[in-house]
Amino acid sequence: MGDVSARALWERYEPVHDLVYFAPEVRLAADGLGLRGFWMGYFALRAAPLGPVSAPVVTSCFYVFHPDRVARALPDAWRYAAPADVLAAREEAVDAAMIRLFGRDTVTGSRMAEAADLAWTAAAAADTAGRVLGAANQALRRPEQPHVRLWQALTTLREHRGDGHVAVLVARGLGPVAAMVLKAAAGESDGALLRQGRKWDMTAWRAAEAGLRERGWLGEDGTLTAAGAAVHADVEARTDAAAEQPWTALGKDGSARLAGLLEPLAKAVLDSGVIPSGNPVGLTGGLWDSSGVAGTAVDTSTGGDTGTRGR
Repeated sequence: MGDVSARALWERYEPVHDLVYFAPEVRLAADGLGLRGFWMGYFALRAAPLGPVSAPVVTSCFYVFHPDRVARALPDAWRYAAPADVLAAREEAVDAAMIRLFGRDTVTGSRMAEAADLAWTAAAAADTAGRVLGAANQALRRPEQPHVRLWQALTTLREHRGDGHVAVLVARGLGPVAAMVLKAAAGESDGALLRQGRKWDMTAWRAAEAGLRERGWLGEDGTLTAAGAAVHADVEARTDAAAEQPWTALGKDGSARLAGLLEPLAKAVLDSGVIPSGNPVGLTGGLWDSSGVAGTAVDTSTGGDTGTRGR
């Protein structure tokens, strides 16, 4: 049996979830709704399960974005398309993207149906108390098509993980910018990409660096001290621990089977080039090298680990 940890599962479902940010079908769907530009589409598509929420609510939930970045998109997006319409367009776009990337035979095959059922079982079992984005996605209707059902289940699990990650950051006293500085200093992400994508200026970034230095976590050279590395490792470990519950509910055999079913899908997404190496939500690497062995972890828009991965 392979690795069935929460992190191992996340490494396999994150690329599939991320189609909603980068697949051309999704951008076309957002444009068709009248959503203007990447960021309005991003915030509307991701926040739609919450309903017609305001910018401050989304700023809080998504955690690492400057309030101005969010306010340029919301609540304006809801003037162009109601959340229900955004959700319908999101589902249709993901459907089209998965058919294009994986092929119709794959999305209608028995392995896809099995993966969808396993993922849906895990997502339905997730305890969403205190996890707003996870709860909002969990409450959505069950899609009829297995591949779309798989995507929605993985999205619920991804947001559940991200909510837990934010809770860990808050408990450790790591605000939005400090969390990103910590991640960049650990060598997991490009700091400039994180800062610019989330619309923070250098003044805020340097203030966060100074704060981490005062705590003894950041050296003068911009890398983590031993104490800082320990904090970073603790944040990651606590994020993983907080995400284990759905996989415990699914069981080791079910989790291992789902991991195996997801691996070729994740690899197909990464190999397709649909997720750019330099992108505005900070996704910086691939999970598999040319041999198919797990490699550099993916870093996405906020949470599952700062910047933040799995969020």
